[in-house]
Amino acid sequence: MLKDQNRSIMITYSLANSKNDLEGILRLQNENLPGSLTPAEIKSEGFVTVHHRYEQLEKMNEWEKHLVAKHKDRVIGYLLAMTKHTKSDIPVLVPMFGEFDSIAYNGKKIAACNYLVVGQVCIDKAYRGRGVLDECYRAYKKIYEQKYDFAITEIAATNSRSLKAHARIGFKQIHSFQGPHGEVWIVVIWDWKNNSI
Repeated sequence: MLKDQNRSIMITYSLANSKNDLEGILRLQNENLPGSLTPAEIKSEGFVTVHHRYEQLEKMNEWEKHLVAKHKDRVIGYLLAMTKHTKSDIPVLVPMFGEFDSIAYNGKKIAACNYLVVGQVCIDKAYRGRGVLDECYRAYKKIYEQKYDFAITEIAATNSRSLKAHARIGFKQIHSFQGPHGEVWIVVIWDWKNNSI
């Protein structure tokens, strides 16, 4: 468990190890789905796209544990961990994995690489701008960099806040594609062997 005491509040960063952690992720996720936000909030604050069921989140967590940021035992941020083993468990994400399989990075097909998917990331609105996202990713890398070559994810092209935040962390845009409903997605990679935060 990592602790951030450089701020005015104490935030802990750890792996999701309990039902309360997973339920905290789902609570925060529900608060940041487009249906829970105004158009102005979507534009300025960003949003999450996929709504997970508890069982899906739990199954993903059995392969690789999600990372949670907590303040006073309340989940105030998270990074989901998703592997190839669970790629068929969330139907809306199947096209993402198909797209990953079709592209190359550093001269090698992504499908042949050992990668971890950042299944989703979210920080509670009240804690944004305090470095929580950076600390979440720092902890995520520390936990998983010896096991995986890189972290990969896709971000909606309309989610400019998330694109900017991931670029700041060190993610590089390597591909874009149009989803089945016409939305444009940007594929980004954080190469742990050639980048550090």
